Amino acid sequence: MEKLNLKKILPVLMASLIMGFADIVGVATGYIKNDFGLTDDLAQLIPFMALIWFFFLAVPTGILQDRYGKKTMLNIGTALLGLGMLVPFIHYSFAVMLPAMILMGIGNTIVQVSANPLLMNVVPKDKFSSFMSLSQFLKAISSLLGPIITTFVAIQFGNWKLVFVVYAATSLIAVTWLFFTKIDESKGNEKPATFKSCFSLLKNKFVILMALGIFFLVGADVGMNTNIANYLQSTFSLSLEQASLGISIYFAALMIGRFMGVIILNWLPAKKFLVGTTVIALISMLVMIFAPNVLIARIAIFMVGLGSGNLFPLIFAITLEKMPKRANEISGLMIMAISGGAIIPPIMGLVSTNFGITASLMVLAACLLYILVASLYTLRKREDNGL
Repeated sequence: MEKLNLKKILPVLMASLIMGFADIVGVATGYIKNDFGLTDDLAQLIPFMALIWFFFLAVPTGILQDRYGKKTMLNIGTALLGLGMLVPFIHYSFAVMLPAMILMGIGNTIVQVSANPLLMNVVPKDKFSSFMSLSQFLKAISSLLGPIITTFVAIQFGNWKLVFVVYAATSLIAVTWLFFTKIDESKGNEKPATFKSCFSLLKNKFVILMALGIFFLVGADVGMNTNIANYLQSTFSLSLEQASLGISIYFAALMIGRFMGVIILNWLPAKKFLVGTTVIALISMLVMIFAPNVLIARIAIFMVGLGSGNLFPLIFAITLEKMPKRANEISGLMIMAISGGAIIPPIMGLVSTNFGITASLMVLAACLLYILVASLYTLRKREDNGL
C-alpha cells in the first residue's frame, strides 16, 4: 500500500486555502459599494470581473500546464492572486479595484485548474477522492474565515482592506513552499494538449455528462447562497437578520458534509457516495420548497448543504480517475464549467420575478435531478478510456 508523503501533500493542499481567498469578492463588493456610493449595477461589475475568467481561461490553462507543468502553473496562479491583493494599496478607487479583481480572478482560475491534477500526483490513487473532499473542506474553511478576518481588521484597525495583506502574505508563503517542494508529475499525452484535443473530449458522453454536472452543481450552489435569505424572508416573513441565519446554516452543513466525506470515502466507493449524497440533496431541496414552517425549512437547508457538500470533489475525482492521462484537459473543461455559477442565478431571478421565489427553487431541484441522472450513469459505466 502506497504511503502518504506529507512533505509533498501539504504544500499542494495549501492551494485549497488559496482558492478560498477569491471568495472575499462577496464581502469586498459590499465595502467597495459603500466606499464609493456605487449603484447596484456598477457594484455587480466587481464579482463579474473576478468570475468571468473561469469561462475564458480554464481550458487555455489546462493546455499550458500540459506543457509547463502543474506545479509551475499553480505557482503562477497563486502569485497573480497575491499580486491582485496588493493592487488596492497602490491607489484605492473603484477604477483601480476592477483590475485588482481581474488579477484575482485570473489567478484563482489558474489555481483551481492546476491544484486538483497536481494533488492527484502526490496522493495514492485509492485516496484521491477522499483528499479531494479534504481539499474542498479546507477551501470552505478559508471562505468562511474571509468575512471574519475582514470584520476584525475593519474594527481593530479601521481599514477593511488589510485582509488583502493577510492573503498576500499567505500567498507568498504558499508559492515559496511549493517552489522548494520536489514533485514528480505524471506525464499526460504523448502529444501536447491543444484546444482541439481539449474540446474533442466533449465528444465523449461520460466527459460531457460530468462537465455539465459541474455546471449545474456550481449554478445550484451559487443559486442557494444568493437566494436562501430571500426565500426565508418571502415565505415565512422573517427579518433580514433572521433570514440570513439560513446562509450560515447552509455553509456550516457544507463544511460538515465535506469533513464527513473525507472519512466516509475511505471505505465507501466514490460513485456510490455520489449517488447517495445527490439523492439526499435532491429530496432535501424538495422538502425545502414545500416546507410548512420555518423549522422544517431550516432543517431542509442544512440537509441540502450536507448532501451537496461533496458533489464537486466527487464529480471531479471520478472524471480524473477515469482518464488520468487527460487530466490537464479534463481539469480545464471542469473549471470552465464553474461558469454555471454565473448562468443559473439569473435564470432563477427571471423565474422568481414571474412566478415567485418558491417557484425559482425548482430550478435548483432541476439542477440536482440532472446530477442524479449523471451519477447513476457513472455507476453502470464500465472502466474504460471511453475515447
